[in-house]
Amino acid sequence: MKHTRRTLLGLALMGGMSHLLRAAPLAGNPIAGNPFGALDRELSDIAGDPACQMASLSVLAIRAGKPVYQRQFGHRFLATAAAPSRPADERTMYRIASISKMMTTLGLMRLVEDGKVALDADVSAHLGFTLRNPNFPDQPVTLRTLLTHTSSLRDEAGYFWPLDTALSSAITPGAWAKNAGPGQYFNYCNLNWGVIGTLMERVTGERFDRLMKRLLLDPMGLHGGYNPSEFSPEDLANVATIYRKRTTDTEVWDSAGPWIAQVDDYSTRAPTPPAGIERYVPGTNATSFSPTGGLRISARDMGRVMQMMMNGGAIDGRRILKPATLSAMFERQWTFDGKNGDTYRGLFNCWGLGNQQFPDQAGIALVDGGGFAGLGHHGDAYGLVSTFVFDPATKNGMVVLVGGTSADPETRRGAHSSMARFEERVLTALYRGAILGLSN
Repeated sequence: MKHTRRTLLGLALMGGMSHLLRAAPLAGNPIAGNPFGALDRELSDIAGDPACQMASLSVLAIRAGKPVYQRQFGHRFLATAAAPSRPADERTMYRIASISKMMTTLGLMRLVEDGKVALDADVSAHLGFTLRNPNFPDQPVTLRTLLTHTSSLRDEAGYFWPLDTALSSAITPGAWAKNAGPGQYFNYCNLNWGVIGTLMERVTGERFDRLMKRLLLDPMGLHGGYNPSEFSPEDLANVATIYRKRTTDTEVWDSAGPWIAQVDDYSTRAPTPPAGIERYVPGTNATSFSPTGGLRISARDMGRVMQMMMNGGAIDGRRILKPATLSAMFERQWTFDGKNGDTYRGLFNCWGLGNQQFPDQAGIALVDGGGFAGLGHHGDAYGLVSTFVFDPATKNGMVVLVGGTSADPETRRGAHSSMARFEERVLTALYRGAILGLSN
């Protein structure tokens, strides 16, 4: 697979499905008599644009800390000979790709609060094996460098292994940068979160998927998780299948081709747990649960996470994190200065602890004409494209989940950023129509 944004922001391979799908008509669920009719129509037109049609689109906007707009368009499952189409709705959960990294970070920061781990300590003591760049053996790797993509680990040697492969043996000399040690250079790396997830298991003795339910999902009443094989039948029925329009069994988009399921097609068989899970010892290798990108969750529940972060770590009267912990998480750790990192064509410019930051600047603006700066994370894998972004000062925010596109996003470049043009259009519509209230 070529080294594109899909591999940079993508997740560990789960194996694509190759069922031939019949395209389903795109349909939204606007509410009659609501004040957002124009926004409904605009988003429906974007999602159905023949130049880059979306299999499904789920969006949410928060204004001044309160959800003001939530809509879904298209289908979470497209009809096959064996099963009918199922429309996307507010309960539909998506495999949200690299936004999962930020969610994993929230769980990690609870362990930091509890004193189980420290951001600037050598992670080797917690992992039970020595983690060192062999080219810089005297420089320790810390959680801070892992969380800011400055650990000097690289994805080229892999970032996903079966449960019976110890992470200590999987991280080979080829996994390390040769010209920059820890803390010296930003390079987006999925493997960082495989290390983080394994460390979280090691210090708690709990399997990563269940640990994240205890630390984040269950306390907030959220549905989903990192292991679909343990979902309830109701939740499993609400998982969106992720699609591309492409030729069968290739990675090449073909807008004239059929919709092909990539991941999470459970129409004919239930998800299976990772092989060897019954023998797995937590703290050995959490990559099979994909701390880097495997969370399934709905836009509605992502909005609850956003509200919690806006409210200094509390929601519905329950404290998840301390305000000081979130402040430390949001504090900027890395800013591109022209030579201290790989921005991937301007997509990565500033970073906190496990969160991407989006300045409102020409050439990297989130919305047409500017006006919205924020922090959060971006995701892109298997055809899915996702955005979670909010401004802590104004408490305005947006969630966008695209369940697959008919055209390669790399060929639909944005007008004012490194995002695809359809991402810019959706974010701009949400910002103007729901946050500024310009819809009519």
